[in-house]
Amino acid sequence: MAQIIVVGNEKGGAGKSTVSMHIATALARLGHSVGAIDLDLRQRSLGRYIENRYRHLEKIGADLASPRLLDLPEVDREALGENENEYDQRIGRAVSILERDCEFIVIDCPGAHTRLAQVAHSLADTLVTPLNDSFVDFDLLARIDNDGEKILGPSVYSEMVWGARQLRGQAGLPAIDWIVLRNRLGAQHMINKVKVEKALTQLAKRIGFRTAPGFSERVVFRELFPRGLTLLDLRDVGVRQLSISNVAARQELRDLIKALQLPGVEVKF
Repeated sequence: MAQIIVVGNEKGGAGKSTVSMHIATALARLGHSVGAIDLDLRQRSLGRYIENRYRHLEKIGADLASPRLLDLPEVDREALGENENEYDQRIGRAVSILERDCEFIVIDCPGAHTRLAQVAHSLADTLVTPLNDSFVDFDLLARIDNDGEKILGPSVYSEMVWGARQLRGQAGLPAIDWIVLRNRLGAQHMINKVKVEKALTQLAKRIGFRTAPGFSERVVFRELFPRGLTLLDLRDVGVRQLSISNVAARQELRDLIKALQLPGVEVKF
């Protein structure tokens, strides 16, 4: 069976699609067969990112390792049983199709609470949650007091993950390896950043996730999207001299892939 990596967070703007694309492409470039599913059926940021990649590589005549994008198959609603859900069937069929040929499946969830996101979380072997470095995003994980010091209790997203963990336990599946990324970090060392880091450390022990480094806020990520490229592709498309910022971003990606601790993955870039 394929290892399923779900990138989820119920808030938009945390960099989920960028993280999903870089994880999927990094694994493909390391020689693994990778499938990708975008569950944001309206915006389709990951889907468009991968489609941009296909078009750009065809245009320049380059053959670079890429994830296989699969749209959710349609189902015959009239053929569904009384207790069968359309979205459960669609994501189940997509995973079944990709599992035939893929070692890894990366699923990008929408920035909202949806049935598709719930199902995806219950399928996750590895759950990656990018989080902007602020208490606005932290509030999805836990409620905190006015001073940002004391955790009052889990919040909506943590409760959803807990529900997914229970479903996996009932099905006899291994526990979800949950990793929270401090993503889109700014360069300034602010008091708020220190408080967020401290709160995440406390919460990690309390509700059971690991923390890992994400990506700093960089212009290069916005520039790569229209061509469907990632940090690892730059030299292959003619960028021989990487800027200091690009070199640092590649190191962040290397650190992220290592932190995921995926089975059979040796980081060699």
